[in-house]
Amino acid sequence: MRYALASLVLTTLLAACGSRTNEEPLFPLEQGRSWSYRTVTTLGDVGTAPSRESLTLTVRGSDAIEGAPAWRRRSSSGVEYWLRSDATGIFRVASKGPLDRDPLIDATPRYVLRKPFVVGTQWQANTTSYVLQRRNEFPRELRHLTRYKTLPMSYRIDAVDERVVTPAGDFKDCLRVLGQAEIRLYVDEAFAWRDVPLITREWYCPGVGLARLERNEPSPTKFILGGTVTMELTAWR
Repeated sequence: MRYALASLVLTTLLAACGSRTNEEPLFPLEQGRSWSYRTVTTLGDVGTAPSRESLTLTVRGSDAIEGAPAWRRRSSSGVEYWLRSDATGIFRVASKGPLDRDPLIDATPRYVLRKPFVVGTQWQANTTSYVLQRRNEFPRELRHLTRYKTLPMSYRIDAVDERVVTPAGDFKDCLRVLGQAEIRLYVDEAFAWRDVPLITREWYCPGVGLARLERNEPSPTKFILGGTVTMELTAWR
């Protein structure tokens, strides 16, 4: 679960790149900066005790990816992402897991946030299921099954003036992003396959970056456990 949470978090954390180290106020990336988060995952039936984890990310400067600089962020779980920023937005260009020897170059840029940063801006990016898992079959997590490894998610900037209260502080004028995807599951009560929503909400604050994230993956069938992930910023510098 820790690696899955790191992947979820890192695919939503933003970065900027260019001749300046802080090109966008929402995405500070000076080398040496760090962010610590508290994640709470609920899974399964009502009354099940949630699991709690912590995650720390640091900026390790920039590296040359295919001949151009890209900012590298590393998590305490060992996952790394390289991102760039230009007039179209912020996007990922490469990633590297704990078992990868070299960065894996994205075939096409994976946008994290599209410009302009105004209500209504939309884009798409791939996601997967991070919570849903089968009760009695292995592998349990649906993301390990071929049909569920890649799901298209539609993103939209929903607000630009949100207030976010976290253990790390009270932030204003934050940008809220809504992500929506669908996963096809067999609903035993209806004896049919149906599209089930996956919902992500993310809040990005000026001078801070990602301050809060909420992921909701409900399950309409007794054979699959659904749940939620909530992540809050606890410290940053």
